[in-house]
Amino acid sequence: MRKAALVGIAFLVTATAACGTGQPTASGPSSTSDHSSSSVAAPSSSVAASSSSVTAPSSSAPAQTSSVEPTPSAAPEPTAQKTPTPQPAPPPPAVPVEGTPCDITEGACVRLSTNESWLISGGKVEYGPVPITAGRPSDPTPTGYFSVLYKVQNERSREFNDAPMPYTTYFAPGGIGFHEGSLYDQSHGCIHLSMDAAITYFNSLEQGEQVQVVA
Repeated sequence: MRKAALVGIAFLVTATAACGTGQPTASGPSSTSDHSSSSVAAPSSSVAASSSSVTAPSSSAPAQTSSVEPTPSAAPEPTAQKTPTPQPAPPPPAVPVEGTPCDITEGACVRLSTNESWLISGGKVEYGPVPITAGRPSDPTPTGYFSVLYKVQNERSREFNDAPMPYTTYFAPGGIGFHEGSLYDQSHGCIHLSMDAAITYFNSLEQGEQVQVVA
């Protein structure tokens, strides 16, 4: 009986030791399981790393896009062509007033070759022709277009012995003008008229009116 009790106690002790050993044994796999669990979790970080390495090239994508597709430059605007300004038509050729060699429409006309002169108004002869004498070869009367400068009724020549020059109508530089004078003797450049003609020219011609003298 006592021997049997001792055997039973020994069995219990052995069983208790086996249970203690069993707990560590059970805990062993648990820790292994924990290590496995941690080792399984590790690849997730590598996946994350892989994912970050995959997304990295996206930062270079805009550079490739800008180089492949450059912004188009604006097309140059067409240059406007200037329309040439139309030129005015040339004036019609001058037509001499009927009965005279001059083409002025207002003023006095003189022809030296025939010793004649006219007054013209509105494109028509108003007075004349009247006889004249002009400048001698050493003091010729100038030809061309002139304008009445001024008039002096009781003029006298300061250059030629204070000679009278009544009803003088000046029209050219150098003291050239119409006035009463000899119709036989040539002048020093002026146009000699009879007294009646000199008065008529003096009263008819105004400052600025034209005087045309032809050869």
